[in-house]
Amino acid sequence: MLREEKKKGLISLQMLLFEFRKTIGNPYVHIFGVGMPVLMMVVITRAVAGEFTDAEVFSVAVTSVFLGVGALIPMATIFMGYGISNAQEMEKGIPQRMELFGIRTGVSLCNRILSETIFMVIAFCIYFTAGYLFTEVKPPRLTGALLYVVCILAFSVILFCLAHAISTLLKKFSLTYCVTMLLYFVFMILGGMMGISYDNLPSAVQVIAKMLPVTYINRDFYTVWTGGSYNFVPMLQSYLLMAAIAGIALFLSIKHTSRKIS
Repeated sequence: MLREEKKKGLISLQMLLFEFRKTIGNPYVHIFGVGMPVLMMVVITRAVAGEFTDAEVFSVAVTSVFLGVGALIPMATIFMGYGISNAQEMEKGIPQRMELFGIRTGVSLCNRILSETIFMVIAFCIYFTAGYLFTEVKPPRLTGALLYVVCILAFSVILFCLAHAISTLLKKFSLTYCVTMLLYFVFMILGGMMGISYDNLPSAVQVIAKMLPVTYINRDFYTVWTGGSYNFVPMLQSYLLMAAIAGIALFLSIKHTSRKIS
């Protein structure tokens, strides 16, 4: 069985379908990864509609909200969804059972990453369709759209590493759910998605908000989306800092797991 799995490689259609069924069977990704972003985007844009008399200013506000709320999708589908699901499986000893059947951890992980990515793409398709149907989103420049995709994918990779580290270290559904849910709402609040803009945050909290990529996606990405001139250095620094934190957490989780095995 193990030899057969090695011959198949890291990605197989059977394993991919198995992992994808697990992903879509997780209710959290549907509620927080599809329903909540669409609902928030529609409600917020409708709420601000009466505050702007100028059509151009209204279009800018709507597009900014649309791009910012879109960051909730990887936060829910990758960070919360994968983290909670992985902790639940570890609590039940499912990874160990799969290894007994000759399915390596690396194979399961690669197929899980791909299945999560596919679901996230579907969620974004639904989100963008709803955005263009129910709101007046400005069309992007090609470079702006590509940069948005790159930033979201980079953010998703960081969130996946962080979710894997948290769930591996905690190994319990309840604890992982509590931590990931707490961080999910912290990211939302500091990123300016809960009705409090970055400028209205206390100065000490602004320092923390500057360290989160979601802050720049929500606050500044309209300029990038429309092809305007933008200084990427602060955003890049936030990505590197968060990637370093996720990398350290992932390293600690791997060391912790290897100690238990030995």
